[in-house]
Amino acid sequence: MTYAIIETGGKQIRVEPGRFYDIELLTAEPEEKVTIDAVLLVQHDGEVTIGQPRVAGATVEGTVLRHLRGRKVLVYKMKPKKKTRKKRGHRQEITRLLINSINLNGQVFAAEETVISAEISKAETQPAEAAAE
Repeated sequence: MTYAIIETGGKQIRVEPGRFYDIELLTAEPEEKVTIDAVLLVQHDGEVTIGQPRVAGATVEGTVLRHLRGRKVLVYKMKPKKKTRKKRGHRQEITRLLINSINLNGQVFAAEETVISAEISKAETQPAEAAAE
């Protein structure tokens, strides 16, 4: 299993190719390709590369699927016995990002196409095995 730990929006996220993640708002349009250079760790077939603080030459490529808003967070401030109350709400703007590939020094460790093709071939073999029993 190949994965990477990236830093975006002030948070660190563990990402894998072929999956999507909700991250802080990016300034990119939907269906646009995005490259993230802030890679802190890359793991591929038991081989771990750790950066200090970032891995040199490592990138994570993804596609912006859409922009949306998160769940509402209520902020309620009150001072007892003073009749002072404030109720505010906040919804965070987030971006849904599909991870396409993880690259290290120009070598593509994992790409979305290889993950999807492996899942399809696995799904095709399972019904044939079940029918044989």
